[in-house]
Amino acid sequence: MTKKKQSNIALKEPFNFNETWEALLENDQFIKIFLSDVLENYIVKQRWYGGKASKLKYIELAEYFRLQQHDEVYYGLILEVNFKEAFYQHYFLPIAFVSDENFAKEDRILPISIKHQKGFIIDATNLEAFRRVVFERILTALPNDRTRVQYHKSERLGDVSYESSRFMGLEQSNTSIIYNDKYVLKFFRRIYADKNPDYEMSRFLSEKKEFKNIPSYLGSINIIDSDNVNITIGLMQELVPNQGDAWEYMLNRFHEVFMKYKSKNININDIPVTPLFDRLEIKDVPPRIIDWAGLDLFLKIQKLAIRTAEMHVALGSEFEETAFTPAHYNGDYEVWLKNRLLYQFQNRLNTVENNLHKLEGIALDLAEEFLDKKNIIRKRFVAFDWTKLKGERIRVHGDYHLGQVLVQNDDFYILDFEGEPESTIRDRKVKQPPLKDVAGLFRSFHYAIYSTIFNHLEEFERSQEELFAAGELLYRYIIGVFMGVYIEKIREANLNLGYEQERIFLLEYSLLEKAVYELGYELNSRPRWAVIPLKGISNIINH
Repeated sequence: MTKKKQSNIALKEPFNFNETWEALLENDQFIKIFLSDVLENYIVKQRWYGGKASKLKYIELAEYFRLQQHDEVYYGLILEVNFKEAFYQHYFLPIAFVSDENFAKEDRILPISIKHQKGFIIDATNLEAFRRVVFERILTALPNDRTRVQYHKSERLGDVSYESSRFMGLEQSNTSIIYNDKYVLKFFRRIYADKNPDYEMSRFLSEKKEFKNIPSYLGSINIIDSDNVNITIGLMQELVPNQGDAWEYMLNRFHEVFMKYKSKNININDIPVTPLFDRLEIKDVPPRIIDWAGLDLFLKIQKLAIRTAEMHVALGSEFEETAFTPAHYNGDYEVWLKNRLLYQFQNRLNTVENNLHKLEGIALDLAEEFLDKKNIIRKRFVAFDWTKLKGERIRVHGDYHLGQVLVQNDDFYILDFEGEPESTIRDRKVKQPPLKDVAGLFRSFHYAIYSTIFNHLEEFERSQEELFAAGELLYRYIIGVFMGVYIEKIREANLNLGYEQERIFLLEYSLLEKAVYELGYELNSRPRWAVIPLKGISNIINH
């Protein structure tokens, strides 16, 4: 691999190159033009580009490698995108040369003439020949590969051959290819100078723990860069047949629930309110709630709780591989956590103050409460005292919500272990309380209830305030039923979550952290929805 620098040169006309395509990235003039004038315009338009809120300064070619099979040659580029705000990101872009005028009109990066043959440089994932070569490299990967580009094949993949490939569909941050209608190869577009957590977690859970409710790990592509750092660019897993994700599933279920609320003329004031975080069995849920929401909804909640507990038990039962061995709380973790959260909290305070004029009604009231009680919230974050915690920290999913769960008949499969998008790669690998994942899921239930109300308010023929109150009541019973099964399964496996008050403290702490995190996104993109995280924050600080 070679590292190249760039400088600004204006591209006046299609580039003519008189040597071969194989020698392209050795040409300094091409590199200068390609990086400074072509890729800057191309990359900012891509869905997977994560720097849209920042100002691009320049692009460098940090690394590249060649992928060749017979007379087919492709390049994998690792681009360092530098921003005027004094930070940078790395992206993976495979490129190919095509001469067909009719090919990939939407995905052309650069018109170019190579040895008098006119054509285009394109993103190679658009080319079936490239997709086939990559798949076959994984299939023929050798154990203990020591080359720069390391392909790995799991024993689970067995003896297969290439049949077909197609794009999975529109994705925000990655590009996934479906092979033979059985396997998915995810190309990570934004990459990090380390093994990707999705690769690490998927391989660990699948191969070492044989956890059944994730797509099985089948293979991967990693690059050893010029600093001898292992970088993950591809992860191959089984394609799990499914009926969509749990977010859409829950939206549909909650729509039915609130339509029934309208038709049954329910008076929620007649239904007892269960304390937040009480552990419930289904028999503890009032019959009027079961009649309203349906028994099947609570059975599904229990199944999801079981799968979540099984995931955490698998992640917390390792005693050889240090990256996955459980750890106790300590001073270093406390300092890391508080620094991170206090910085984020100050950022959200500034965002609320700057966006108050966009809010009205309940949202404005809750935002003003958030500002009035900022010192209380800050004290909640500072109140983390590791010496009082007896439970264990483990590697967690890190960005666990209903959109990361697939529905397959009456079961659930857990996906996407990359971690929280705003976090650094190192932060994503820090061992955390398992209840942080649980809190993420609870926030997702809260969101699904409120999203249903927002999207169908006129249809439900009730006031927004009444529907919110009904939603809060239902939410408490949902998380109670979840906690009842989840804690039971965790206890059976002897995973130490701490004593009951410790568990409630960690849940409240993680829910507050998650809701504060969400607040920034909502105020910046859809202020009308800021009421959802603001309500979540209010629930915790007034609990």
